[in-house]
Amino acid sequence: MRTAIYPGSFDPVTFGHLDIIKRASKLTDRIVIAIAAHSGKSPLFTVPERIEILNATLEETELPAPCEIVVEGFDTLLIDFMKKHKAQMVVRGVRQYSDFEYEAQMAALNAKLSDRDIETVFLAANPEYQAIASRFIKQVARLGGDVSPFVPPPVIAALNGRL
Repeated sequence: MRTAIYPGSFDPVTFGHLDIIKRASKLTDRIVIAIAAHSGKSPLFTVPERIEILNATLEETELPAPCEIVVEGFDTLLIDFMKKHKAQMVVRGVRQYSDFEYEAQMAALNAKLSDRDIETVFLAANPEYQAIASRFIKQVARLGGDVSPFVPPPVIAALNGRL
């Protein structure tokens, strides 16, 4: 079974994230969505809340290919999380060149730290999702703006309950 890890903060999950999940489902048999507990950011939602929101979102999401999806939090090195799941691939979405530069550095670091062969697959964001970033979603929601074009209903409900 081919397993991929899709790591991120997902605070909150956006339609851009869902697009990457859908596209990655065509490339592997199993995706473990790894919600980082130590991302260096100040999250709006706890890891358990993000897991709950993402699972609720995935229940409403139709995948284009048969693929098992698992959502877990992690607070270890990504390569250790990959070993735990016997994963061969990391999936990363990139919106612009600056994302790619950062992600390429992380891919090189993970390759150096790992004693296994790890592939990092970069999926370019679809143009309609390139401007979507979780930090902007939170800002728009805090100011009372409509975030429905950018996030699924479970996220809207969670934002409304939190802000």
